[in-house]
Amino acid sequence: MFWLRIGVPLGIAVAVTAWYHSARPLFVLFEVVLFFNLLIFVHELGHFLAAKWRGLVVEKFALWFGNPIWKKRIGGVDWILGSIPAGGYVALPQMAPMEALEGGSDLAREALPPVSALDKAIVAFAGPVFSLSLAFIFACTVWIVGRPVGEGDSTTVIGYVGEDSPASRAGLEPGDRILSIDGFPVDRFSGMGRNAIAWRVVSSEGKTIGIEVVREGQPAPLHFDVEPEVPKGSLFHRKALRQIEIMPATTPIVAKVFPDSPAARAGIAPNDEIVSVNGTRLYSTAALGAYIAAHPGSELNLGVVRGPLSRTVSVTPEAPIGQKEPRIGLVWDVNGRMSLSHPTPFEQIGACIDSMGNTLSAVFSPKSGIGAQHLSGPVGIMRYNYILFESEHGWRLVLWFGVLINVNLALLNLLPIPVLDGGHMMMALVEAIRRRPISMRTLEVVNSAFAALVIGFLAYVTFFDVQEIPLPWKKQAKEAVAPEMKFAPAPTEGTASKP
Repeated sequence: MFWLRIGVPLGIAVAVTAWYHSARPLFVLFEVVLFFNLLIFVHELGHFLAAKWRGLVVEKFALWFGNPIWKKRIGGVDWILGSIPAGGYVALPQMAPMEALEGGSDLAREALPPVSALDKAIVAFAGPVFSLSLAFIFACTVWIVGRPVGEGDSTTVIGYVGEDSPASRAGLEPGDRILSIDGFPVDRFSGMGRNAIAWRVVSSEGKTIGIEVVREGQPAPLHFDVEPEVPKGSLFHRKALRQIEIMPATTPIVAKVFPDSPAARAGIAPNDEIVSVNGTRLYSTAALGAYIAAHPGSELNLGVVRGPLSRTVSVTPEAPIGQKEPRIGLVWDVNGRMSLSHPTPFEQIGACIDSMGNTLSAVFSPKSGIGAQHLSGPVGIMRYNYILFESEHGWRLVLWFGVLINVNLALLNLLPIPVLDGGHMMMALVEAIRRRPISMRTLEVVNSAFAALVIGFLAYVTFFDVQEIPLPWKKQAKEAVAPEMKFAPAPTEGTASKP
């Protein structure tokens, strides 16, 4: 009886655990949808509560657009879950007509009491306020628990320069520490902030990009003018951005060693650091792969660090069974060393505002290679959330991403464009100046026209978002999966090898 009491719960736990891991993608997708809808719900809740406070009639509260897949009337309000996962709305018939997005109204607008311009502005403004409030809550949480930051994100040292790349032709080398780009100081490699190397490269507008670096052994900073390239792409994918083909410096850490591989026979193990090859310092994992490709079949002397111990091992690359390219048989930890950053809430929100301003400035600049097609819609946002949730530090990264999305949601909605909250506020201001309401017919025509533009824009960016989803039958999905390496076992002592 004792073993039955122990064994049954244990068996159930094992079964549930196995089922959970087999269905992990579905759980991640559920987490993404839940998180995305939380952002929408909080924004619309601001409109809802403000409308109730100011005495407006609330007809519907909907998450998602399209025909309802679930609908229930509670407290005189229709609570709806739509069929198109692209946002939400609170139907307020006393505000501007929004039939293009909200569907028809069962209420006679003419029979409803008028609403003051101030009340309209307050209700419109409440949504962005609630989004910013949620962003601040997330930012406080990130401040406490920390945001994971990889070496490649925070460094300004070049780890790898592509062969015959714009950077290599200009003279940049691995180990160079970048001080500025086009005269703008930089303090990290990744991100969309004005101090990020990657952003400065893709958003540059001149024929050449001026890069100032510090190089070991040189008494003064060096300046290089790099002529960027834009790779050719497909009509059905987003246009490629400017690049000079450099990668950040990261510690080459081994994540996995394949059995019977040259690396395994040399005694290399997970968590080892490969710091040099034939006396040349390695600043990134890509550098070792390039060295092996340039010296096929040559013996390599690898500098290996394991904890406090350092040693040199000899490895000769071999082609895995069924493959042609020689390899040493290991998988890298792509993140390198990770650390936790604890930026204050105001630093996080300020960085989000800075990123958004940089993005919009680049999109509207006639000289920039960044266009509207490089923005993301709901599908792109949910796909990125999925990637974050799947990562080792997923929940921390999703909280940080939630700050960015909520700040963007708030500020974009404040733009003075009809159908957005800022548009409602602008029309309320016009109404207050005129001292009489704008005619419903005028509001209907204007809002319908801009609703069509917004829907068209969302369809446009969603088209490109969908192309980037790595579905199993797509080429990029197959390329993203690293091939499993199998090596022939080394001949044992006393076993004759074939001639």
